[in-house]
Amino acid sequence: MSAAAARRPVVIVTGLSGAGRATILRCLEDMGFETVDNPPLALLESALGDGEWPIAVGVDTRSRGFAPEVLLTVRERLRLHPSLEPTLVFATAEEDVLLRRYTETRRRHPLAPGGALGTRVQDGIARERELMAPLREAADLIIDTTDLPLPELRRRLEARFRPAGAPGLNITILSFAFPKGLPREADMVFDLRFLSNPHYVEELRPLTGLDPRVAAHVEADPAFAPFWSHLTGLLSVALPGHAREGRSYVTIALGCTGGRHRSVAAACRLHAWLAGMAEANGWQVALAHRELPEAARAATTLSAGLSVPPGPPLMASAE
Repeated sequence: MSAAAARRPVVIVTGLSGAGRATILRCLEDMGFETVDNPPLALLESALGDGEWPIAVGVDTRSRGFAPEVLLTVRERLRLHPSLEPTLVFATAEEDVLLRRYTETRRRHPLAPGGALGTRVQDGIARERELMAPLREAADLIIDTTDLPLPELRRRLEARFRPAGAPGLNITILSFAFPKGLPREADMVFDLRFLSNPHYVEELRPLTGLDPRVAAHVEADPAFAPFWSHLTGLLSVALPGHAREGRSYVTIALGCTGGRHRSVAAACRLHAWLAGMAEANGWQVALAHRELPEAARAATTLSAGLSVPPGPPLMASAE
């Protein structure tokens, strides 16, 4: 590994107020960066510390002791540091867009002489644009958010700054019981109550979907195979789409009547199917059973002998 490759990324995010600096910081945080917003410039270098994680620092005209020349001097000193790799990112947008954003939020511009609307905000935007001109000129990356959708902003930032091994889409597979309510965190919900219920089989009733005998019973239902085919077909398209749109978390909930048999067996099967394919996309897949607190420690351990019917391959994530 080269010395440059081993250096710790430090992203300094600055720019015009209302141009998306805070959004850029959140995107970097989702990529695994530690983030610090608006530290006093005198403490900026010490705020970087000696950690090993990449770090992103937000700086704008509200930062204590802010002056463009001071920030540029700090950036130059960081460039000489043997273990740091600084990048200056400047966020900007057209005046009418900035004015609209301030009008919609009714926030006061930090450089406006007073009030929140009208020409006073325009005056603040003009003053700030002039003040920040040296930083824009010296920036390593300029991001104009005037017509930039959030998913495209995320894609640009990931292409430039995503660290190797950074977490991608986090997928949680959750089994639950419908009578106890829908999981509030669920993004997609699938109802398995149409399948044959192991509860009415005496020898299976005391068991759970973690047991291979229960899984075999659920799998033997003639309706299961077409359901599985449709489910995996849907997810093979939807999950890469969520990743492309910049989603960080997706929860897939599978429900049945008691939340102990059909939903648990299907959730285990889905976890196995996704776990085998998510690695290539840099995703994380977790498994949880809401109605089986006693199984919490074994929630990611699949039942012995559980077969996993093939599903369609996941479409490649455009990250």
